[in-house]
Amino acid sequence: MNTVALVFGILGLIGFIEVMSLQGRVKNLEREIAKIDGTSLAEERRSLSSAVRDQIGKNVKIDLKEDDQDVDIVMYGNTAHGSNTVIDADDEWMLVRVAGPKGVKEKLIRLDSVRQIDVQTRPQM
Repeated sequence: MNTVALVFGILGLIGFIEVMSLQGRVKNLEREIAKIDGTSLAEERRSLSSAVRDQIGKNVKIDLKEDDQDVDIVMYGNTAHGSNTVIDADDEWMLVRVAGPKGVKEKLIRLDSVRQIDVQTRPQM
C-alpha cells in the first residue's frame, strides 16, 4: 500500500513540475510572436512602447498583468502614499522610480507585463 502511494506521489510531483514549466514556455512563445511584424501582439507592443515613452518624467499609475504583480508598485506607487515615475523606456523595458513609505526604489519592468499605464492627475503626497 505504501508503494502505491509513493508511486502516485512521484507521478503527481512530475505532473506538477511539467505543468509549471508550460507557463514559462507560453510566455516565451508570446514574446517571439510579438517580435514578428504584422501580428496583433507586435502592434500592441509598439503602441504601449510609444505610450510609455510619452510618459517619461511623469507620475503614472501602472496596471500589471496578474502573473507579474509587484508589491511595491501595487501597494505604494499606485496610491496617494507614493508615486511611480517613469525614468526611461525602450521597446521591451521601462525603468520606474517607485516612491513609498519604505523609501525610493528603481524597478525595471518588462513591457509585456504591463496591462495599462495612466498619468496620475491628482497631486502626490
